[in-house]
Amino acid sequence: MSSSAAVAAPVEHIVLLKARPESVASGAAAAMVSSLQALATVVPGLAYIHAGPVLRLRSPAAEALGPTHLLHSRYATKQDLATYAAHPAHVAAVQGHVIPNALDTTAIDWVNAALLPSPVSPGSAVRLTLAKVKEGVEVAQLVEKVAAATKAAGEAKGVKMSFGENFSPARAKGYQFGMVAVFDSVEELDAVEGDGKVEEAKAAVRPLLDEVVVLDFVVEPAGGPPAPASL
Repeated sequence: MSSSAAVAAPVEHIVLLKARPESVASGAAAAMVSSLQALATVVPGLAYIHAGPVLRLRSPAAEALGPTHLLHSRYATKQDLATYAAHPAHVAAVQGHVIPNALDTTAIDWVNAALLPSPVSPGSAVRLTLAKVKEGVEVAQLVEKVAAATKAAGEAKGVKMSFGENFSPARAKGYQFGMVAVFDSVEELDAVEGDGKVEEAKAAVRPLLDEVVVLDFVVEPAGGPPAPASL
Protein backbone atom coordinates (compact mmCIF):
# COMPACT_ATOMS: atom_id res chain seq x y z
CA MET A 1 0.00 0.00 0.00
CA SER A 2 1.39 3.38 -1.00
CA SER A 3 1.96 6.30 1.34
CA SER A 4 -0.75 8.26 -0.46
CA ALA A 5 -3.20 5.44 0.24
CA ALA A 6 -2.19 5.44 3.90
CA VAL A 7 -2.84 9.19 4.14
CA ALA A 8 -6.16 8.75 2.39
CA ALA A 9 -7.28 5.98 4.76
CA PRO A 10 -6.96 7.40 8.27
CA VAL A 11 -9.75 5.35 9.90
CA GLU A 12 -8.31 2.32 11.71
CA HIS A 13 -10.32 -0.78 12.67
CA ILE A 14 -8.84 -3.47 14.92
CA VAL A 15 -10.52 -6.70 16.06
CA LEU A 16 -8.75 -9.06 18.48
CA LEU A 17 -9.95 -12.66 18.24
CA LYS A 18 -9.45 -15.42 20.80
CA ALA A 19 -9.88 -18.61 18.82
CA ARG A 20 -11.21 -21.79 20.38
CA PRO A 21 -8.36 -24.30 20.86
CA GLU A 22 -10.30 -26.93 18.94
CA SER A 23 -10.76 -24.47 16.06
CA VAL A 24 -7.01 -23.90 15.90
CA ALA A 25 -6.36 -27.64 15.94
CA SER A 26 -8.95 -28.43 13.28
CA GLY A 27 -7.96 -25.67 10.85
CA ALA A 28 -11.23 -23.80 11.35
CA ALA A 29 -9.34 -20.80 12.77
CA ALA A 30 -7.21 -20.67 9.62
CA ALA A 31 -10.40 -20.78 7.54
CA MET A 32 -11.75 -17.90 9.64
CA VAL A 33 -8.65 -15.86 8.80
CA SER A 34 -8.99 -16.70 5.10
CA SER A 35 -12.67 -15.66 5.08
CA LEU A 36 -11.76 -12.27 6.55
CA GLN A 37 -8.76 -11.74 4.28
CA ALA A 38 -10.97 -12.50 1.26
CA LEU A 39 -13.07 -9.42 2.01
CA ALA A 40 -10.30 -7.34 0.42
CA THR A 41 -11.63 -8.12 -3.04
CA VAL A 42 -15.38 -7.82 -2.43
CA VAL A 43 -16.04 -4.91 -0.06
CA PRO A 44 -15.96 -1.41 -1.58
CA GLY A 45 -14.17 1.30 0.36
CA LEU A 46 -11.84 -1.16 2.09
CA ALA A 47 -8.43 0.45 1.65
CA TYR A 48 -6.42 -2.25 3.44
CA ILE A 49 -7.10 -5.43 5.41
CA HIS A 50 -4.94 -7.98 7.20
CA ALA A 51 -6.14 -10.98 9.19
CA GLY A 52 -3.72 -13.40 10.81
CA PRO A 53 -2.18 -14.81 13.96
CA VAL A 54 -0.78 -12.84 16.86
CA LEU A 55 3.00 -13.17 16.97
CA ARG A 56 3.62 -12.20 20.62
CA LEU A 57 1.65 -10.97 23.62
CA ARG A 58 3.76 -8.25 25.25
CA SER A 59 1.88 -7.14 28.39
CA PRO A 60 0.02 -8.73 31.31
CA ALA A 61 -3.27 -7.27 30.06
CA ALA A 62 -2.65 -8.81 26.63
CA GLU A 63 -1.95 -12.19 28.22
CA ALA A 64 -5.13 -11.93 30.29
CA LEU A 65 -7.17 -11.08 27.20
CA GLY A 66 -5.51 -13.91 25.30
CA PRO A 67 -6.08 -13.06 21.63
CA THR A 68 -4.70 -15.60 19.17
CA HIS A 69 -5.60 -13.76 15.95
CA LEU A 70 -6.50 -10.28 14.83
CA LEU A 71 -7.92 -8.23 12.02
CA HIS A 72 -6.56 -4.82 11.04
CA SER A 73 -8.26 -2.75 8.33
CA ARG A 74 -8.23 0.84 7.11
CA TYR A 75 -10.79 3.16 5.53
CA ALA A 76 -10.95 6.67 4.11
CA THR A 77 -14.04 7.58 6.15
CA LYS A 78 -16.16 6.34 9.04
CA GLN A 79 -18.94 5.77 6.50
CA ASP A 80 -16.70 3.35 4.59
CA LEU A 81 -16.16 1.45 7.85
CA ALA A 82 -19.92 1.34 8.42
CA THR A 83 -20.43 0.08 4.85
CA TYR A 84 -17.87 -2.67 5.47
CA ALA A 85 -19.56 -3.70 8.72
CA ALA A 86 -22.96 -4.02 7.03
CA HIS A 87 -21.73 -5.62 3.80
CA PRO A 88 -23.27 -9.08 3.22
CA ALA A 89 -19.84 -10.67 2.66
CA HIS A 90 -18.60 -9.34 6.00
CA VAL A 91 -21.76 -10.42 7.79
CA ALA A 92 -21.42 -13.90 6.25
CA ALA A 93 -17.78 -14.18 7.37
CA VAL A 94 -18.68 -13.16 10.91
CA GLN A 95 -21.67 -15.47 11.16
CA GLY A 96 -20.08 -18.41 9.36
CA HIS A 97 -16.55 -18.27 10.74
CA VAL A 98 -15.96 -15.77 13.55
CA ILE A 99 -18.93 -16.52 15.82
CA PRO A 100 -18.47 -20.33 15.71
CA ASN A 101 -14.70 -20.22 16.18
CA ALA A 102 -13.94 -17.25 18.45
CA LEU A 103 -14.36 -17.49 22.21
CA ASP A 104 -13.99 -13.74 22.58
CA THR A 105 -13.57 -10.58 20.49
CA THR A 106 -12.41 -7.05 21.26
CA ALA A 107 -12.82 -4.24 18.72
CA ILE A 108 -11.56 -0.67 18.61
CA ASP A 109 -11.65 2.08 15.97
CA TRP A 110 -9.85 5.40 15.72
CA VAL A 111 -9.06 8.22 13.32
CA ASN A 112 -5.31 8.58 12.90
CA ALA A 113 -4.01 11.66 14.72
CA ALA A 114 -0.41 11.21 13.53
CA LEU A 115 0.99 13.67 11.01
CA LEU A 116 2.76 11.12 8.84
CA PRO A 117 1.41 8.01 7.07
CA SER A 118 2.14 4.51 8.34
CA PRO A 119 2.02 2.33 5.22
CA VAL A 120 1.89 -1.43 5.82
CA SER A 121 3.55 -3.85 3.41
CA PRO A 122 3.85 -7.65 3.23
CA GLY A 123 6.42 -8.65 5.84
CA SER A 124 5.84 -5.56 8.01
CA ALA A 125 5.95 -6.12 11.76
CA VAL A 126 3.34 -4.18 13.73
CA ARG A 127 3.13 -3.44 17.44
CA LEU A 128 -0.44 -2.78 18.57
CA THR A 129 -1.19 -0.89 21.77
CA LEU A 130 -4.63 -0.47 23.34
CA ALA A 131 -4.90 1.67 26.46
CA LYS A 132 -7.23 2.77 29.21
CA VAL A 133 -6.44 6.14 30.78
CA LYS A 134 -6.30 6.78 34.51
CA GLU A 135 -9.28 8.36 36.24
CA GLY A 136 -9.29 12.11 35.69
CA VAL A 137 -7.24 11.90 32.49
CA GLU A 138 -8.90 12.89 29.21
CA VAL A 139 -8.13 10.66 26.23
CA ALA A 140 -7.37 13.80 24.22
CA GLN A 141 -4.54 14.51 26.68
CA LEU A 142 -3.07 11.08 25.94
CA VAL A 143 -3.35 11.61 22.18
CA GLU A 144 -1.59 14.98 22.52
CA LYS A 145 1.13 13.51 24.73
CA VAL A 146 1.71 10.57 22.36
CA ALA A 147 1.96 12.96 19.41
CA ALA A 148 4.61 15.00 21.22
CA ALA A 149 6.47 11.93 22.50
CA THR A 150 6.63 10.21 19.11
CA LYS A 151 7.82 13.43 17.48
CA ALA A 152 10.53 13.72 20.13
CA ALA A 153 11.54 10.12 19.48
CA GLY A 154 12.19 11.18 15.91
CA GLU A 155 10.35 8.26 14.30
CA ALA A 156 13.04 6.05 15.86
CA LYS A 157 14.50 3.28 13.74
CA GLY A 158 12.14 4.09 10.86
CA VAL A 159 8.94 3.25 12.75
CA LYS A 160 5.72 4.82 11.46
CA MET A 161 2.79 5.39 13.81
CA SER A 162 -0.98 5.67 13.72
CA PHE A 163 -2.86 6.51 16.92
CA GLY A 164 -6.06 8.08 18.16
CA GLU A 165 -9.06 8.01 20.46
CA ASN A 166 -11.46 5.08 20.15
CA PHE A 167 -14.84 6.09 18.74
CA SER A 168 -16.56 2.68 19.01
CA PRO A 169 -16.81 1.80 22.71
CA ALA A 170 -19.43 -0.97 22.43
CA ARG A 171 -16.96 -3.86 21.94
CA ALA A 172 -13.76 -2.22 23.22
CA LYS A 173 -13.85 -3.58 26.80
CA GLY A 174 -13.12 -0.11 28.11
CA TYR A 175 -10.07 0.57 25.94
CA GLN A 176 -10.15 4.22 24.90
CA PHE A 177 -7.00 4.63 22.80
CA GLY A 178 -5.35 2.66 20.03
CA MET A 179 -1.97 2.80 18.32
CA VAL A 180 -0.09 0.80 15.71
CA ALA A 181 3.66 1.16 15.21
CA VAL A 182 4.73 -0.22 11.82
CA PHE A 183 8.23 -1.57 11.18
CA ASP A 184 9.75 -3.03 8.03
CA SER A 185 10.55 -6.32 9.80
CA VAL A 186 10.47 -8.13 13.13
CA GLU A 187 14.20 -7.46 13.42
CA GLU A 188 13.61 -3.70 13.19
CA LEU A 189 10.82 -3.92 15.76
CA ASP A 190 13.07 -5.83 18.15
CA ALA A 191 15.87 -3.30 17.60
CA VAL A 192 13.91 -0.48 19.29
CA GLU A 193 13.74 -2.35 22.59
CA GLY A 194 15.81 -0.35 25.04
CA ASP A 195 16.38 2.53 22.58
CA GLY A 196 16.91 5.67 24.67
CA LYS A 197 14.51 7.92 22.76
CA VAL A 198 11.83 5.23 22.68
CA GLU A 199 12.15 4.67 26.43
CA GLU A 200 11.85 8.44 27.00
CA ALA A 201 8.69 8.49 24.90
CA LYS A 202 7.22 5.60 26.91
CA ALA A 203 8.11 7.32 30.19
CA ALA A 204 6.34 10.50 29.05
CA VAL A 205 2.97 8.78 28.55
CA ARG A 206 3.12 6.07 31.24
CA PRO A 207 1.71 8.29 34.06
CA LEU A 208 -1.51 8.75 32.05
CA LEU A 209 -2.17 5.03 31.56
CA ASP A 210 -4.19 2.61 33.64
CA GLU A 211 -4.20 -0.65 31.65
CA VAL A 212 -2.36 -1.42 28.43
CA VAL A 213 -2.62 -4.26 25.92
CA VAL A 214 0.54 -4.64 23.84
CA LEU A 215 1.01 -7.29 21.16
CA ASP A 216 2.93 -7.84 17.94
CA PHE A 217 1.86 -9.27 14.61
CA VAL A 218 3.37 -9.72 11.17
CA VAL A 219 1.62 -8.86 7.92
CA GLU A 220 1.53 -11.92 5.68
CA PRO A 221 4.31 -11.87 3.08
CA ALA A 222 3.70 -12.96 -0.47
CA GLY A 223 5.15 -16.37 0.27
CA GLY A 224 2.53 -17.26 2.87
CA PRO A 225 1.67 -16.63 6.49
CA PRO A 226 4.34 -16.37 9.17
CA ALA A 227 4.47 -19.16 11.72
CA PRO A 228 2.70 -18.04 14.89
CA ALA A 229 4.65 -18.07 18.12
CA SER A 230 3.46 -20.36 20.89
CA LEU A 231 0.71 -18.68 22.84
